[in-house]
Amino acid sequence: MSTQPPIDKSQKNVPAVMNSRLLLSALKQVFKGGLRFPGGHIPPALHEVAADFTGVGVAASADPAVDDFILQQLKSLGVRNVRLDFSYGDENGPAARLLEKLLNTDLQVLLHLVQPFEAAFTMTETEAQQTWREFVSEVCDRFGSQLHAIEVGSTINRRRWAGYNTEGFFAAWDIAHQEIKSRHITLAGPNISDFEPFYTFSVLAQMKDDAMLPDVHTNNLFCERVTEPERYDHRIIGFQWATRLKVNLVKKARLIQRIGHRNGVDKMISPAAFWTLPRIERLLAEKEQKQADYLTRYMVLLAASGALKQAFWGPLLCWREGLIDDGSGRYPELERITHYQSVLGQLPDFRLRPGFDALKQFNSLIPGSHYLGPLSTSNNVEVHAFRNQTQLIHVAWTINGKACSLDALYESRDWQRASFFSRDGEQADETPCFITESPTYLAWPATHAVAVKDWAQSGPLESIFAHRRHGRYYPIRQNGWQGVVIADNAKQAEQIISQMRPDNLPQASEGNTLRKARNLIWTVPGPGGFEVVAKKPIKMHPHKRLLDRLKPSKARRSWIAAAELSRRGIATAQPLAYFEKQGGSMLDNLFVCEKVDHDFSARDMLIAFHDGASEFQGIASEEAYRQLAAFLLRMHEHGVFFRDLAGGNILIKKQADQQLTFTLIDINRARFYNRSTPLKQRLSDLTRICHKLHWPGREFLVEHYLQSMLKPKTFTARRRLPFYLYDFKVNFKRRYGRKAIQRWWQAIRQKH
Repeated sequence: MSTQPPIDKSQKNVPAVMNSRLLLSALKQVFKGGLRFPGGHIPPALHEVAADFTGVGVAASADPAVDDFILQQLKSLGVRNVRLDFSYGDENGPAARLLEKLLNTDLQVLLHLVQPFEAAFTMTETEAQQTWREFVSEVCDRFGSQLHAIEVGSTINRRRWAGYNTEGFFAAWDIAHQEIKSRHITLAGPNISDFEPFYTFSVLAQMKDDAMLPDVHTNNLFCERVTEPERYDHRIIGFQWATRLKVNLVKKARLIQRIGHRNGVDKMISPAAFWTLPRIERLLAEKEQKQADYLTRYMVLLAASGALKQAFWGPLLCWREGLIDDGSGRYPELERITHYQSVLGQLPDFRLRPGFDALKQFNSLIPGSHYLGPLSTSNNVEVHAFRNQTQLIHVAWTINGKACSLDALYESRDWQRASFFSRDGEQADETPCFITESPTYLAWPATHAVAVKDWAQSGPLESIFAHRRHGRYYPIRQNGWQGVVIADNAKQAEQIISQMRPDNLPQASEGNTLRKARNLIWTVPGPGGFEVVAKKPIKMHPHKRLLDRLKPSKARRSWIAAAELSRRGIATAQPLAYFEKQGGSMLDNLFVCEKVDHDFSARDMLIAFHDGASEFQGIASEEAYRQLAAFLLRMHEHGVFFRDLAGGNILIKKQADQQLTFTLIDINRARFYNRSTPLKQRLSDLTRICHKLHWPGREFLVEHYLQSMLKPKTFTARRRLPFYLYDFKVNFKRRYGRKAIQRWWQAIRQKH
């Protein structure tokens, strides 16, 4: 078979598949109400989930032993469908070897024919068309009778990946349609990636006009960049409009399926989608756990939507997004969503990720079941009900970082009869107190009837770090106090609550008081005899009582911030509990956390440098600036706007290798973004931490910070302005502010 000459992709100018004619066709459909779907964001009740609902993408390795590993893991995973990418040159290579082994199992194989970029780029030429025809014909003759379907088209709306222009794609589709349908093989396509209905409208309409429709409509239903599967998609027309129009995953799936149905294609599948670990890691810690959460939530929502026959995860084996880590730490130049060409790593380095167990658990319960409907959805808490032959199953979760009390969702008579299983299939050794962002499966006998309460009447959701390594969350309801505590089990939780309850704590004294101003901070005996820190407000100025009356208590704000910082991998004093007095004043609350092991604070270090020291605790000033800047940059990149970044709120521990570790305290003012912190807010934080530092130190620290950003910046005059303004503000308050007036008044009284 002839091959195409290589193309210098740095010089390429690839026209899109979408041309003016197709765009006009799509616009006509939109103006006719093609995207209007009131209530489309709510999953429809009472439909069957296909027994072969899930699938996964596979690829071959040069090592034949990897084939056997793949087959073994597919069997363990419980999927019924596999998708294999097959391209020029694969006919006698590892991909063909793996394909033959797959065809000897009971798996349904979707063979995805992928043209190399160079071939797709030149598909308007006769030679390229002939090469493509020969390839499709050979594949059909050799494997077609054993295949479940052949898919044609590969992310055709991503011209930098696929290489097609309009004429080239439809030429490729025409040839494939002739060769595949003439042999009575099921044809799937055109593999549009993500929710781009203009492409779906126009491409399917053109195929219908040309009498070349696929048997199965394929669209890669991504929502990775939305972060959470159930969120409204702000990327389409902005968050405000996406929320008003309620464009979520369910609505996108149902809209795309409806477009296909109106053009004569009733079956739809999503042949590939995933969350990449580096994208998750930009914001959150425990990236593999979050990937598994998203997988389960995504699969449940697609099963509930009723729009898809099948939904595939992307690669089974891959470092960046695979259910199994291939151990390579590498990623190919071409996106795997376009061409999952091969496994890069070596068999001894393979490692199953939490996502593998999450999909395995989903497969054991949901495919082949009857979807009863959503019991709570599109309102921060998701509960979806399914019934299979033996069980009634609820899958429940919350949005990221939040938790809903089990009592707020279910009557005690119902949850007491339920069996609880984790996202990964582990049966709970005790009834969980909270539904969290990590999905929980609740199971009853199939004949049992269960209703869900209107949880919104029970108050706001709690904030937690669901993937903490140790400890569980328990609600506090004792002697008029409410809140949350972390403990290893229910018995220990009761002991900690009784010990830490504000009316049982030892009083603050001169020996155990760390600070006494607006807040009292003192040390108390904690669980296991370890010393912990308690913090409660003791006075609030009248204007703060007015401004904060609708906010959570100070203790709860500290708890929320501690959970969010932990979720984002930013060190803080680990929370143990928070207490609020029911019906009490704004001062009746308490936050308890672990005591931070530290050597000094950032304030101590920066003041020393301000006073002329060239090093502090054996750390040279410039090295200290670099490490502090790196910590602050990481904090901001993970979406944290601290808002009170005084030097005393950063505690520092010096390690043996001269490395410094930083821990944040006094965190209740922090705010959090679902993206990196905007530059304006970053500078606001930097002005505070730099206030006690001389200008040469500021220059070095801030310049190093700005130059280390993903898009490096310089410390321009415009970016210096907030520093001058903050200095002026602080100096003005010191001279003319409330405390200055108090000192002035006291001085006058003493004279008289």
